[in-house]
Amino acid sequence: MTVISSFRSSQSNLRSISSKIWGSSFVKNLFIVMSGTALAQILGFALSPLISRLYSPSDFGVFGSFYAVVSIIAAGLTLDYSLAIMLPKNKDDAINLFALSCISTAIISAICLVICLLAPGYVQRLIKAPKSWILILLILAILGDGLNQACQAWCVRVKSFKHTSASQVIRSISTNGTQLGLGYLKGGSSALVFAAVLGDTLASANLARVVSRDLRLLRDKIRWKRIWQLAKEYHDFPVYSASTNLINTLSLGLPIFLLTHFFGIAIAGAYAFGVRILSAPMGLVQRALKQVLYQKACETHNAGGRLLLLYLKFTAGLFALGLFPSLVFIIWAPKIFTWVFGAQWHTAGIFARSLILWLLFAFCNLPADLCARIARMQRKTFLYNLALLVLRTLALIVGGLYLSASYTVMLFSIVGAIMNVIFILIIGFALKKREGETAWKEILADLGEG
Repeated sequence: MTVISSFRSSQSNLRSISSKIWGSSFVKNLFIVMSGTALAQILGFALSPLISRLYSPSDFGVFGSFYAVVSIIAAGLTLDYSLAIMLPKNKDDAINLFALSCISTAIISAICLVICLLAPGYVQRLIKAPKSWILILLILAILGDGLNQACQAWCVRVKSFKHTSASQVIRSISTNGTQLGLGYLKGGSSALVFAAVLGDTLASANLARVVSRDLRLLRDKIRWKRIWQLAKEYHDFPVYSASTNLINTLSLGLPIFLLTHFFGIAIAGAYAFGVRILSAPMGLVQRALKQVLYQKACETHNAGGRLLLLYLKFTAGLFALGLFPSLVFIIWAPKIFTWVFGAQWHTAGIFARSLILWLLFAFCNLPADLCARIARMQRKTFLYNLALLVLRTLALIVGGLYLSASYTVMLFSIVGAIMNVIFILIIGFALKKREGETAWKEILADLGEG
């Protein structure tokens, strides 16, 4: 009788735990975003073996150069005021920060347009563009990226996760479908670029539908005076956060430019393709978790809750999630790339084997990055990324001068892995110090009970 009652009690406890998990708004929102992201990533990954046979490593080298430039500029487009949209407790301030993000995007995009008009040859050589009309796509990509950042931040604030999820699917279908179609027509590198810009534009248009609805209700609250006040109040975002993003994105784009310089565009293309394939499954979790965790962490912070507990749970969870697939790629990456994508991508597989070490710890540092922004630790993040940029640059230059391409990528990956571990520890200790020893003991007790 005791065994039966104990069994029934266990069943009841399991139902209670299951009900709490699936009844959680956090889990529901995460599932909504992940379902769209999963569909987008699965579609992109499924079409990759076809796309890889329609384009050469040199084509992906041009594509990588184009988006390296776009990413570097996009890192500072909104001056990171788009990230501040989540922080105000009232919507009036949030809509003014949204307007500030759009104004910043428009000004920087206009500056880029002027540069393209005054020095088109230089810009074309920088992005390795085979035709000058790609400069038009460059400006459209820059403008679209900034507006996408602002619109996505607003959608996350209002918990419109279905639209952010749908945008991922729209981007994947339009980008991969267009790349596939134009690939059969021998479109080359220009086709890769055009398809990606088209996909980003359509994804942003879907997000803009949500913003336009709220904008009609709140546009009377937008005031130049309030925009200026908020720009000063959240000045640490452009000073530290945006500059940090810019430095970090520059260090991520460096391999494309320096590998091209030392080893040629085909080697840079193999690197770009390797990163693209490895980032796909990791992006499945990161993109979804970034939106939902940022919203949840901001909510917890505004309510006076503890960020450290969220930080510890999600960092450990991401490491556990990424460990097994990382080991698989470390052992079999060259064979997987050759078999799935074709013999011309064997070098990309060799690069992938080295890059997985860095990407695993970059995958785990998402909670650190988000918590640092929310807790306004931008100065620490800025100094860290400045050091990371210097060390990555040195690794690539030393490798380019004295090592082979594969050992250069390996050195770059090792530097990235070590620095990501250091960043995770820095933010973890900072949060512990901020929340006090008493809170730390209570968190350990909570984790022990869990």
